[in-house]
Amino acid sequence: MKLTFLGTGTSMGVPVIACQCAVCQSTDIHDKHLRTSALIETDTGGNILIDIGPDFREQMLREKVMHLEGILITHAHRDHVGGLDDIRSFNYVQRRKMDLYCNREARIAIERDYHYIFDYHQFPGLPEAVIHELTGDTPFTVGDTEVIPIKAMHKDLPVLGYRIGRIGYITDANHIEPKELDKLSGVELLVINALRKTKHFSHFCLPEALEIIEKVSPREAYLTHVSHEMGLYSEVDRELPQHVHIAYDGLKIETRHE
Repeated sequence: MKLTFLGTGTSMGVPVIACQCAVCQSTDIHDKHLRTSALIETDTGGNILIDIGPDFREQMLREKVMHLEGILITHAHRDHVGGLDDIRSFNYVQRRKMDLYCNREARIAIERDYHYIFDYHQFPGLPEAVIHELTGDTPFTVGDTEVIPIKAMHKDLPVLGYRIGRIGYITDANHIEPKELDKLSGVELLVINALRKTKHFSHFCLPEALEIIEKVSPREAYLTHVSHEMGLYSEVDRELPQHVHIAYDGLKIETRHE
């Protein structure tokens, strides 16, 4: 399988509009972060998207993505679902509704905020989607690929991470119960959010993310959903353990088969 980091930034992205800090003014491509999203290319040629933020159109064009089997949604905050209207292009090409997978809280929010997708209508050209509500307790399949949901908390909002083969992906979390963390046992690649170095009320900070990484013990780990407060990539990345890195947009990582 191959994971492509489509975006690796927090809700405002990096650079932040009008910010004059060293990170936002950096010319290093490693310091440029669109809103967080990832693409999994399965060993059978399928494409599974994780989150569909407001930079979705730009990300699909950049990576020349021609098809999507489905979209895994971690939660319904706008930086993770703000690109839903642009599934129309895939509706046209694939001649079917897009399959969305999420928990109950996200389903309610999506059906409210994007009601025009799900209301009865005869107006041509609107996006088309089917929501599959997940409990977080049972594995499911997207195409012919098994996905294991992982329950976590984003302050007081239940969110989902996902395990696909040897890849584990957790974002926008600040708490994971031990029994959910056990679902990541044996992953080769772990992606986890780390907003900044200091503690935050709804996201893992860098020390907390490193603690999770140590417990899971993957071969490699990548930090995503980073803010400009994390610091310059060139400085922070070399301070990390050898197998841990800050993710950046466009980075591609391959994992072995199960």
